[in-house]
Amino acid sequence: MRCVVIHEGNLEIQERETPNPGPHDVIVAVRGAGINAADLMQRDGHYPAPEGWPVDVPGMELAGVVSAVGERVHEPLLGRRVCAIVGGGAQSTHCLVPSEHLLFVPDHVSWDQAGGFPEAFTTAHDALVTQGQFSAGERVLISGSTGGVGIAAVQIARALGAHVIAVTRTSEHHEALRECGADETVTLDQVGEVGRVDVILELVGAAHLSVAQGLLNPFARVVVIGISGGGSRVDVDLRLLMGTRSTLTGSTLRSRSRQEKGEVADRVSQTLIPRWRTGEVRVPVAQSFALEEVAAAYEYFAQPGKFGKVVLRIDE
Repeated sequence: MRCVVIHEGNLEIQERETPNPGPHDVIVAVRGAGINAADLMQRDGHYPAPEGWPVDVPGMELAGVVSAVGERVHEPLLGRRVCAIVGGGAQSTHCLVPSEHLLFVPDHVSWDQAGGFPEAFTTAHDALVTQGQFSAGERVLISGSTGGVGIAAVQIARALGAHVIAVTRTSEHHEALRECGADETVTLDQVGEVGRVDVILELVGAAHLSVAQGLLNPFARVVVIGISGGGSRVDVDLRLLMGTRSTLTGSTLRSRSRQEKGEVADRVSQTLIPRWRTGEVRVPVAQSFALEEVAAAYEYFAQPGKFGKVVLRIDE
């Protein structure tokens, strides 16, 4: 198989042996693989893959066709269109995936879009629904809302009945966010004007949360899942948390156990896949690149101003 390899901080395309599936695993012939901030961090030596995953082949999400199955996989999966999050190795022509982590890709969805679905929508759903425990009718404030996870969160919150406030650095993509379901769109300097909220999904960090923490309703929940350029340290007013009886938590997916990720996949399968199938949620793609253009893809991803996912196209 061909794969992206991190070598001394650079990205190369190398030939590696195609993996064999374990008893409960499958091999996916990859057609699209989304790029995420964690991939840039891993390239730069700051975010190693979890134990058991390739240490030098990046990529945490993929879409493709099941090409081989383990001996104890009983569901008929061969040839199925699937996507999944993985601990690493997605940016390759073939990738091993635990069978219980698979999500089924609707027939009408392109591989570019499918390759950008699992990490963004799984992360957003877990943060909003499982960690944030939001209910229909609540007000949800989402920072960093033009990236893959932010756009997914806007759509999920709207689909499940929230009043959605999307925060961006500039107003460039406000119309597109409203088309995705945002009820309100504001820039960072306007956050203090949006009124009280029940859930804050934090993707920017200190630059946003330092102001947004003053907007908490009683029993509000703040879920931190990203710090994209906004700083990782913030002064928290503990009196606000005590007075509103709010909670502040953080979340990542990559380091969770196989069983935990399977449970997350099951929740996404039940809640979001039917909505993906009908078009209620979708994956905007900012740009796609061929596997051999991976260095350019990473550089494009690192630039501000995009709307949607950046995806590697991988030929058969």
